[in-house]
Amino acid sequence: MSWMAKLYETYETGIQLDPPDSDQLMPISHTLQNAHIKITIDGEGGFRRAEVLEKTQIVLPATEKSAGRSSGEAPHPLADKIQYIAKDYLEYGGKKKGFFNGYLNQLDKWCNSNYSHAKARAVKRYLEKGSVIKDLVESRVLFVDSKDNLLCPTTDDLKRNFDHKNENRPKIFSVINKDDKTKKYDQGNALVCWCVEIPGDVASNTWEDHSLQDSWVKYESENSNQNGLCYVTGKEMPLAVNHPAKLRHTGDKAKLVSSNDISGYTFRGRFTDNKKSIEKFGAQSVGVAFEVTQKAHNALRWLISRQGFRNGDQVIIAWAVSGADIPQPMEDIWDTMSEEIQEVSIPLPVVDNKIDHTNDLGQSFSLALGKYMAGYKAKLQATDNIIIMGLDSATPGRMAVTYYQEFFPDDYIERISRWYKEFSWYQRHKIEEDVGKVKPVSRTVWPVCSPSPRAIWEAVYGSTINDSLKKSTIERILPCIVEARPFPHDLVEKAVRRVSNRSAYKSDEQWLWEKHLGIACALYRGFCKRHPKQSKEYIMGLDEDNNSRDYLYGRLLAIAERIEDVSLSVSGESRTTTAGRLMQRFADRPTSTWRNIELALQPYIQRLKNNRAGFLHNIQILLDEVMGKFEAGEFTHDKSLSGEFLLAYHAQRFDFRNKKQSNENNE
Repeated sequence: MSWMAKLYETYETGIQLDPPDSDQLMPISHTLQNAHIKITIDGEGGFRRAEVLEKTQIVLPATEKSAGRSSGEAPHPLADKIQYIAKDYLEYGGKKKGFFNGYLNQLDKWCNSNYSHAKARAVKRYLEKGSVIKDLVESRVLFVDSKDNLLCPTTDDLKRNFDHKNENRPKIFSVINKDDKTKKYDQGNALVCWCVEIPGDVASNTWEDHSLQDSWVKYESENSNQNGLCYVTGKEMPLAVNHPAKLRHTGDKAKLVSSNDISGYTFRGRFTDNKKSIEKFGAQSVGVAFEVTQKAHNALRWLISRQGFRNGDQVIIAWAVSGADIPQPMEDIWDTMSEEIQEVSIPLPVVDNKIDHTNDLGQSFSLALGKYMAGYKAKLQATDNIIIMGLDSATPGRMAVTYYQEFFPDDYIERISRWYKEFSWYQRHKIEEDVGKVKPVSRTVWPVCSPSPRAIWEAVYGSTINDSLKKSTIERILPCIVEARPFPHDLVEKAVRRVSNRSAYKSDEQWLWEKHLGIACALYRGFCKRHPKQSKEYIMGLDEDNNSRDYLYGRLLAIAERIEDVSLSVSGESRTTTAGRLMQRFADRPTSTWRNIELALQPYIQRLKNNRAGFLHNIQILLDEVMGKFEAGEFTHDKSLSGEFLLAYHAQRFDFRNKKQSNENNE
């Protein structure tokens, strides 16, 4: 029950905050619902007008049973579907059962209680007239056929009756969903909300009237269920029978806490409860207070909508119980720190034709990241609780907590910072310039930062990855971010293997290959840093002192590619180089493949002798220098290369790019 206790504390803290109305916590005994029709009446219950609402989500009063209803009769107290609120629903050929009597009886009890509200009484007076459908038909909100029965058309019926005649399709059929079984649009499923216009009242919409919400909460609390021991608070309180749903969206039927009725025999052999024993002694299972579960679920719903990471049905949320802002583990650091990162993403200076690493970009990124994280840390107390929670549902009706951890602020921020530092590398991003002008310009930059989890799964599996594989990948990456665990070796190998196969990327997807190359390098660098037995750290850039076989082979591949690139540029050609085409084969058999690449370079070298002799002289010196660094026997050993060759290949390419920019600036 730890997660529920923390969510309950979060609600009690959040209710003290003062966010805008659209971001406030939902009161207990209420639920979220998409409204389709708004009926406006006066304070005496007289009909004024009606209209169709598009994409309008409201907070409406609900009972414990109606908040989690999936079938059967369970009316909401005020706003509800046509089949509940319309006395004349069946008279107009309603296709489902009419639940008007149960709805009106519940509303009548509220209106006759000590917590009655003027707007609820006005709605009751209007509904007793029994003319809801009639008024909506006359207002051209609902539609009937020649027999005065509510239309229930299929999609083909709508096309045949409206689209081919160039008539506008009625709005109501654009906002309600088709029935899953009949595939028809049932107007009886439209949810009606109320607007009560009373002179001097500024909150005519009932879902925006806080006094109405308070009225229902007090009434519902007075008529709560039997008391029992709440295992969250340890107090005797009215216990919950049904727990809320609709956590991720208004159509979400999955529950975190649920129980079958007594006749379901789900727990046969464990409990001997029956209706009489529960009324007399309480339930034998763990009890949670109605107020606690309502507040905990409302807090969870609020957190998901504000800062949850969504991946289909999977949700990851991180929050501080105190309500302070914290860095989110699944966010893209580029999205939140792009301005700070750009300040350090300039090319490094070149001294004596070599990159000067004294102003290392990795160190500059670490300093910028430290300042950024210090801003969060200053808002948190040392004793604050930070919670990370993962949710997912295997079936439409059941949801599970797939991940749960609690942290102190110092530990949490230190681990998030470690992830950003250790898994950082040059990442390809685009920034928009001259936004708002007729011809906005986009510019490609290579800032030092870590890739986002979403970018990682695309680099490992591609954009066509299915949802289940996405979920399992996220579940494996999350502990690496927040618990500083070693990164899964198989994911690193897949990323390296995939990006090594450059020819698998189409000619118009070379930008994507470059992006995935940066991600693969970041993953390999972070994997080596966190290796449990042989930890190794790579500098952020070209390491000319690294003489390992795999690193040198990566540099050779980049040099060969550079020679051919320049030669093609001189002749005005644009195509993939031999090094690019043979990259996968080179990673598997570097020695034998290098012979083929070296032979293929000869025509390009001859061309450069006539056009770019100075460039050719310098790069051949670099080529001989790298070849001379191989130890005896290593160059001729044809075993496959590790991901280290990608680090060298990318760093060498980046070194060439920086030198080119520096030369252009000098010119």
